[in-house]
Amino acid sequence: MATATTTASNLVEAQPRPERGKNEARRVRRGGRVPAVLYGAKKETLAISVDPKQISRILTSESGHNSIFDVQVGEERTKAMIVDWQYEPIKGALLHIDLKRIAMDERLKVSVPIMLKGEAAGVKQQGGILEQVLREVELECLPGDIPGHIDVDVSELVFGKLLRVSDLPHSASLKFLTDPNQTVAHIISVKEEVAPTPEAVAAEAATAPAEPEVIKKGKQEAEEGEGETAEAKPEKAEKPEKAEKKEKK
Repeated sequence: MATATTTASNLVEAQPRPERGKNEARRVRRGGRVPAVLYGAKKETLAISVDPKQISRILTSESGHNSIFDVQVGEERTKAMIVDWQYEPIKGALLHIDLKRIAMDERLKVSVPIMLKGEAAGVKQQGGILEQVLREVELECLPGDIPGHIDVDVSELVFGKLLRVSDLPHSASLKFLTDPNQTVAHIISVKEEVAPTPEAVAAEAATAPAEPEVIKKGKQEAEEGEGETAEAKPEKAEKPEKAEKKEKK
């Protein structure tokens, strides 16, 4: 369980922004910086700009957005955390950052990721699949005690056994706020596709709708029509002269 710490490399040098608004934000981004705000600790909210490389380094660190770092704005130097950030959806560039001043003697509510360690017996010996249901846990602690993540060993996890929030390792300095009975992980079975039996295939064929007889019916009607035409056609009458010759004979 790694604890978030403050180092010299986590110093963020901010510059005050005299104006706010979309036009000002675009100007700041064109200059290679990111618009941000710094608030909290019952002090004035400041509009600032920060170096995106420094912020990215913090967000991708082991403790991520739970990192505590120093922010330097003119003469003011204060401890802070990243509480919100926005990315440009296509290029992935940082668009805006919200920073909050932190009092090191006041407890905070934070969400910390849960990392599963080891190979579960239910996977190795029973052929199941390890499913992680909960990936973060909410807790309360002092800023200096915020863990970067909570590691939990799942090597003893088997079918029928649940890993709950109450089973997560933690020290007395951490107070879990998430329901202790909530499931973190468990073993599930592999769903296999069963091939249909010959009886099932035959039953499906028997219940399948018959093919439409439109073409057949049309052909039948055409044939019947031809028959009616043939019957209705009168026989060819003999010529009168031939009829008289027959009588003389």
